[in-house]
Amino acid sequence: MIILGLVFVFQFVISCSCLAINLSKQTDVINASWWVMSNKTRDELERSFDCCGLFNLTALDQQDYAFCTAICKSRSPTCQMCGEKLLKHSDEALKILGGVGLFFSFTEILGVWLAMRFRNQKDPRANPSAFL
Repeated sequence: MIILGLVFVFQFVISCSCLAINLSKQTDVINASWWVMSNKTRDELERSFDCCGLFNLTALDQQDYAFCTAICKSRSPTCQMCGEKLLKHSDEALKILGGVGLFFSFTEILGVWLAMRFRNQKDPRANPSAFL
C-alpha cells in the first residue's frame, strides 16, 4: 500500500511535467541533444525523418545542413528542418504520455483506497473463534 502510494506520487509528478512542458523548453532540449549526438546518429535521424539540419539559425546549423544526405535534398533544393519535425513528434508524444500517465496514476489511487478498505477482512472459511 505504501509502495503503491509512492508510485502514485512519482507517476503523477512525471505526468504533470510531461503535460506542462512548453515548446520553448522542448526546443532547448532538442537543441542541446542535437549537438551532443554523433555525426552518424544525426545522419540516421536526417535520413529517417527526411529532413536536413536542426533549425538553421547559426553558421554551425547551416554547415550541418550543407552536409545533409537525406532524400529530400536530392528532390528539391530546400528540405524541411529536422527541428520542426522533432518538435511536432515530441509535443505529440509528451501529451499522450502525460494523459496516459495521469489516467493510470488515478487508478493507483483507487488501488490504494481498495487496499486500505479491505486490508483487515477475515477469511470466511477460517475458524470464527480464531483471532484475526
